[in-house]
Amino acid sequence: MNLEEMGSRALVASRVLASAGTAKKNMALEYIADALIESAGSILSANEEDVKAAKNAGTRASMIDRLTLTEERIKGIADGVRKVALLEDPVGKSDGGWQRPNGLKIQKVRVPLGVIGIIYEARPNVTVDAAALCLKSGNACLLRGGRDALRSNLELARIMRKAIAKAGLPEDCVQVLEDTSHETAQKMMKLNKYIDVLIPRGGRGLIRSVVENSTVPVIETGAGNCHVYVDESADIDMAVNIIFNAKTSRPSVCNAAETLLVHKNIAREFLPRAKEMLDKKHVELRGDELTREILGNSVVPATEEDWETEYNDYILAVKTVSSTDEAIAHINKYGTRHSEAIVTDSFANSQKFLREVDAAAVYVNASTRFTDGNEFGFGAEIGISTQKLHARGPMGLDELTTVKYQIIGSGQVR
Repeated sequence: MNLEEMGSRALVASRVLASAGTAKKNMALEYIADALIESAGSILSANEEDVKAAKNAGTRASMIDRLTLTEERIKGIADGVRKVALLEDPVGKSDGGWQRPNGLKIQKVRVPLGVIGIIYEARPNVTVDAAALCLKSGNACLLRGGRDALRSNLELARIMRKAIAKAGLPEDCVQVLEDTSHETAQKMMKLNKYIDVLIPRGGRGLIRSVVENSTVPVIETGAGNCHVYVDESADIDMAVNIIFNAKTSRPSVCNAAETLLVHKNIAREFLPRAKEMLDKKHVELRGDELTREILGNSVVPATEEDWETEYNDYILAVKTVSSTDEAIAHINKYGTRHSEAIVTDSFANSQKFLREVDAAAVYVNASTRFTDGNEFGFGAEIGISTQKLHARGPMGLDELTTVKYQIIGSGQVR
């Protein structure tokens, strides 16, 4: 099936789904969750082929982790689908109503966006998360995953489409492109006739390509050059635990920390403690001159490129700063407006950081790893928006809708 036909089918499906009731959409989600568990064997078989091919291609370990599915991860994905079913349906929800002096009654209600296109890399869980959120919010979706996860994605789509049809909804609500070529991705970016919004999920290169080439409106997501700043008043034990979690709990994801900023007045006490903990996960440090003076030549000299790099790996850039102002300036220069954290016992510095750092999520005394739709209570997320229009931060159901004004009159003319 070519892309034009897929787009046409998605458009037809979206119109049916837009008027489907909450009960039917929830039924489809429950069927999907059940089917994922029941079909775990076929999913794992497809995924095993993807993982084997990726390893043979020399894909690095952190990216293999993003690609790999296990029975436990499939169960977690299915649980995420059930959680979406339990969330409030945003479609038809009122954003307010009022009456004009001429008697017109105006109501502002949430409606689906229509057809959502998503271009993403080797994370098969995104296939299910995206489909579940789009379905619950009344949107059809066209999914173009990475080549590395194609077998996994196609098997997941086959299972979900069957479950959706079982619930009495059009299976074309969810479609996965079999052609993962650059040319097809470029065509998808120009499919304004059918796609209402395009969401890229992946590294900075992918996101930049979509933003620069798409004629379909884009919600920019994902690139995460995230920082943890350890203030001079920080509790050292807390700071060590936070940077260890933010860097090593899952380094391949967009909310992992990539740069550690440390106030010079606490650097000699904090940095050796932090390195001792990070060494447990064999984290490579790339530091400025003072960091190398304190920690020795095992620290690689940092370059300008390190301050702006999203490693997605066990690598951490380290820079010492002389003030909170300098830390904020560094973050606002090199960050990707994703997630930033300060560890401090100073109320004044915490408030300054919250106020002046330009990011979707700003933390005081907590790990950046919490920037996640599920952790924020939204259920699964479609992505983390790093722009300011029309959504910012973890994008849940409400962010997948727009508004419609419904006006009731009694014969008024202008």
